[in-house]
Amino acid sequence: MTTDPGLTPAVPAARRRHRRTQLTPYLLVAPVFVAVIVALGYPLVRQIVMSFQEFGLRQQFGQAPGWVGLDNYRTVLSDPAMLRVLVRSIVFCFVCVVLTMLAGTALAVLMTVVSRWARLALQVALLFVWAMPVMVTVTVWQWLFDSRYGVVNWLLSHVGFTGMEGHAWTADPMGLFTVAALIVVWMSVPLVAFMSYAGLSQVPAEVMEAASLDGASAWRRFRSVMLPLALPVIMIVGLLQIVWDLRVFTQIYVLQQNGGSTDDTNLLGTAIYRLGIGQGDYGMASALATVVLLLTLLLTWKYISTLVTQQKEAAAR
Repeated sequence: MTTDPGLTPAVPAARRRHRRTQLTPYLLVAPVFVAVIVALGYPLVRQIVMSFQEFGLRQQFGQAPGWVGLDNYRTVLSDPAMLRVLVRSIVFCFVCVVLTMLAGTALAVLMTVVSRWARLALQVALLFVWAMPVMVTVTVWQWLFDSRYGVVNWLLSHVGFTGMEGHAWTADPMGLFTVAALIVVWMSVPLVAFMSYAGLSQVPAEVMEAASLDGASAWRRFRSVMLPLALPVIMIVGLLQIVWDLRVFTQIYVLQQNGGSTDDTNLLGTAIYRLGIGQGDYGMASALATVVLLLTLLLTWKYISTLVTQQKEAAAR
């Protein structure tokens, strides 16, 4: 059996084109991958190394850091104050994530049923909220909850809560966390609403129509049809919220400047800041930051494993 010699040179050329086609996506992603490694990989490795060292103010002025092994971790995990901060942070994160997901998903569902102009007005309003800088948002909410001139105290005192006149919200831990949670939820709801709406809008109209013809109520259609189909997107949003709310810093730190004891209102973010920048103990701060990283992975592991399972099932189909 013979082959046409005129076709022989075309085979290696086709193979080379095929190889270039396969390598092109990786070459395009490589610069971004390298940038991420440089920007995030080095600080992470440096943090982990410092967590095993005694790194204080003297080390900043040239003294070599000493290796202390797991001593920083033992100190952090055995300190009752740090354990209270850890529990406090988890509870605060849980409350903020639940409220944010409920409010954001409700707004996303609302956008699927209102008219086009009403949906556009709602989206513009959410976009303005999301685009507002953090410090501006915190300042506005501080004005709203001001003890002397705040609108919130004025409204509460005029609807029957006479004891709220002159109430200082940030003077006690519960009041400070209430204001901080409202700020965090207010700033997070727009992104959750937009992403959830993107997932809900991908549900085929014929599927919803079939469920309606079968007699399913609006709540049943949402619970049994829309929510399962949009669940992967909603789970990703929930994962991001857990990561963000567990590391909240600015809102708590700014409110603490007008509040009472910082020891009773510290969360993980502010505790790391006060250990490192405030007290100059960067070894302890790095150990606590690493604990936060591990805690984040632990809390999000269920989300990640579920997403991986769904991706495998989708690929198998």
